[in-house]
Amino acid sequence: MNKNKITTLFEIKYPIIQAGMVWCSGWRLASAVSNADGLGLIGAGSMRPEILREHLVKCKAATTKPFGVNVPLMYPQIEELMQIIIEERVPIVFTSAGNPKIWTSKLQAEGIKVAHVVSSSKFALKSQEAGVDAIVAEGFEAGGHNGREETTTLTLIPQVRKAVDLPLIAAGGIASGNSMMAVMALGADGVQVGTRFALTDESSASDAFKNRCVKLPEGDTILSLKKLTPVRLIKNEFFHQIEEMEHRGASAEELRELLGRGRARKGIFEGDLVEGELEIGQIASSVESIIPAKQVVMEMMTEFNETAKQMCNIEF
Repeated sequence: MNKNKITTLFEIKYPIIQAGMVWCSGWRLASAVSNADGLGLIGAGSMRPEILREHLVKCKAATTKPFGVNVPLMYPQIEELMQIIIEERVPIVFTSAGNPKIWTSKLQAEGIKVAHVVSSSKFALKSQEAGVDAIVAEGFEAGGHNGREETTTLTLIPQVRKAVDLPLIAAGGIASGNSMMAVMALGADGVQVGTRFALTDESSASDAFKNRCVKLPEGDTILSLKKLTPVRLIKNEFFHQIEEMEHRGASAEELRELLGRGRARKGIFEGDLVEGELEIGQIASSVESIIPAKQVVMEMMTEFNETAKQMCNIEF
C-alpha cells in the first residue's frame, strides 16, 4: 500500500490503528499491532499512573516501531498521566472524552503528535481549531463510551471530511478490509479498530469476556446510560438492571449509584459476565474466533488490497 496522510504522519506501513480500549489495550496488544506495521495504542483510561509507566517501559522493550497512548481527558489524574507520557517520550497521543485545546499544544511542544476522537462534525471543527494533527471520527456502532448523536460511521465520515481537511481516521464498526475500503472511499485516510483487536490473543481482556463476545448474535449490544455517558453494552443481567431503571425514569444519580466503581473492570478484565459492564462494539457479532493481532492486520490488508483490485474493474 502506498503512503498516505496517516501512514506518513505516524510513520507506519499500514493505516490501521488499534484503539486504546480500557482493560484490553496493554503493552502486549499495542506492541503486537505496532510490530505488525499498524499503530498500537495503550489504553490509559483503566490505568493508574504507575501502571501506565510500567506498560510504556514494557512496550518500548517489545517494539522499536511507533506506538501511542489513548488518554480520556476526563481522567481524574490527567496531569500525572501526561507527565509520565512526556517523561517516557511517547511519540503519539490519542485524546478523547474532553476538550483537546487544553493539552494539544503542550504535547506538541514536546514533539508529540496528537489525534482527537470526535462523534460529530461540530467537534471535528473544534479539534481542528485546537490544532490537533489528526481526527478520529467514531460512529455509534463502536463499543465503549460513545457519542450522544448516534450517527453511524458511514454517515459521519463524509460529513467530517467535508468539514475539515486534517488527516481523518474512521472508527466504529470496522473489522475487515472491506469495511476499511468503504470508509476510505468516503474520505477517511485510515481506520481505528477496537472490537476486533479486543478479541485477540494479546488483548488483556479476560478469556470469559472474549468467549462471550465471539458468540454474540446480531443486535445483542445496545447504547445505554445516556443520562450519564453513553456506552455500548452487551445485554446481560447488569444491562437489564440499567434498562429497568431507565424505563422507570431513574435519575442520573440513581444510575451512577448502580454503576458504582469498577464495573468495567469486573466485566471485561475479571470476566464477571453477570454483574459486570460488558463493553463491545456492534461488529462483535461478525467475529468468530480469537486470533493473534498480527493475523488481524494481515487479513485486513489482504482483503483491502483484493477489494481494491476488484473495484477497479467495476464500471457501469
